[in-house]
Amino acid sequence: MDVKMRCSEAASSATSTCSRDGFRITTRKLPILKSGPIEDMTNKLGIAPPEMIFGDNHVTIAHLKSGWQISFNAFDALDRVDKTGGSMLQVAYSKEWQKNRERHTEGIKEVVKPFDWSFSTDYKGTIRKTDAQHLDLDFKPTNHDLPMHLLRLPDPILFFDDVMLYEDELADNGLSMVSVKIRVMPERLLLLSRFFMRLDDVVFRIRDTRVFVEFKTGEVLREYQAWEGKFEDVKSRLMMQHGGREAEVLQIMRDANGLLQAGGLKIVDETRERLELPVG
Repeated sequence: MDVKMRCSEAASSATSTCSRDGFRITTRKLPILKSGPIEDMTNKLGIAPPEMIFGDNHVTIAHLKSGWQISFNAFDALDRVDKTGGSMLQVAYSKEWQKNRERHTEGIKEVVKPFDWSFSTDYKGTIRKTDAQHLDLDFKPTNHDLPMHLLRLPDPILFFDDVMLYEDELADNGLSMVSVKIRVMPERLLLLSRFFMRLDDVVFRIRDTRVFVEFKTGEVLREYQAWEGKFEDVKSRLMMQHGGREAEVLQIMRDANGLLQAGGLKIVDETRERLELPVG
C-alpha cells in the first residue's frame, strides 16, 4: 500500500478512517439512537426526529494542513428541516398534499404540526474551520462542473462506505431518508449525500450533495441538485416505459437512482461551489 495512503477500521468496527495526501476521511456507523439520546435530540432540534435516527453516525473529510473539514451528520441534516410547516404548504401541489394528509390516520395528523413531517432537508454538510493561517477557506460560487471524465476512469477504489443518517416511513405512506456514500480513489474522492423522499400519491423528492476532492491540487467542488416530480406523473411515465408492469414500476419508485434514470423528475434547485485548499 502507498505510504501516503492508510486505511483502517477500529476494533469496534464502528469507525473507519482513510488518509491520503494530507486528507483524512472518517466514517462512523452505529445502531439507531435509544430513548434517552432521542429525547435530548428532540429538545435541541425542537421537532420530533424520524423513526430511525442514527445520531452517532457521520462521514467527515478533513484537510489536516488547513484545519478545514466538511462533515455530514443526522442532527445538522434535521436542523435544516422546516420547523413551521410553511415551506410544505407553499409547494405547487399543496392542496393535494393537504387532502392526502387528511385521508390518513390521526397518528399522522399529529406529527404534521408544527413542522414538515416529510423531513425534507437541503443539507449540504457542516463546515468547520480551525485555521491559524487566516486563509480564505470558504466555498465560492463557480461554473465548474464535476470532472466526470476523471470519475469515470477505471481507478481502483481504495476506500468505500455507505452511512445512513435517518429514515422514516411517513406513517406507512412513503419513505424519507438521508444517506451518505463515499469512495476514495488514488488521486481523488467523491462523496454523495442524498435525501430521498416518496410521499405516496403526492410527490417524489431527491436532493443530492456531491463533494469532489482532487488530492494533489487541493481543489474541492461541491454540487447541490434538487429534483421533484408529482407522484402520478412519474408513475404514469414509468408505466409507459415498462409496459404497464406495475410490480416493476413499484420497485423503481423505491429507488432514487432508478427514478433519475427514468426521467420525469425536474430540477428545481442547483448550485455549484469551489474551494482550493493549500497543498505541499
